Amino acid sequence: MTGLLEAQTAGLRERKKQRTRWALIDAALDLFLAQGYETTTIDEIVAAVDVSQRTYFRYFAGKEGVALSVLTEYDALFVGALAERPPEEPPVPAMRAALDVSLEAILDGDVAHVTRFRKLHGLLDRTPALAAGQLRRFAEVEQTAAALIARRVGTDLLSDPRPHLLVASFMAVVRVAYESCVRDAVVEPAAFVPRVRGLIALATDTLPAAWSAR
Repeated sequence: MTGLLEAQTAGLRERKKQRTRWALIDAALDLFLAQGYETTTIDEIVAAVDVSQRTYFRYFAGKEGVALSVLTEYDALFVGALAERPPEEPPVPAMRAALDVSLEAILDGDVAHVTRFRKLHGLLDRTPALAAGQLRRFAEVEQTAAALIARRVGTDLLSDPRPHLLVASFMAVVRVAYESCVRDAVVEPAAFVPRVRGLIALATDTLPAAWSAR
């Protein structure tokens, strides 16, 4: 019985933490859209949720972290799915399948998540600082994915540039697809996901699907 109570308490605690995190994200996105990303302060965000700055910094390192947190979750899905792809699968199909996991998550999001997704893309379109942050995010994902691909084909990133070149090519396609959606205000998941999938298919059909360390 004690173990069950502990598990229930832990579950309640985690749900409360998640609610606080989403509340901070929602408050931040609303404030950024209403009064501008640069002029909004962390003090204003925490005041909107009625929590302390100390609580805020348990979840986010700064304003960029909370603004891009929705996309960061999709990054984590992509990286996790790539790590779990069958070892015999060639790199390009593996990356496409992994990305599809994050795209499916976008499609399957509830109303609140779709609203966050829409707000974030509206914000990216008019906030150069966040657009730059998104580029840094792509670069970080690229580094992680390149290490996974190198391990998959049995080579080393320090001595063999091919994994990084291949992943950089793939991530450039993803970035261009995302940017085209932001530019054309394609922010509804039902339209966003097919466009991204179509552009990725168009571009990656020319990449070497059977590339290997040999």
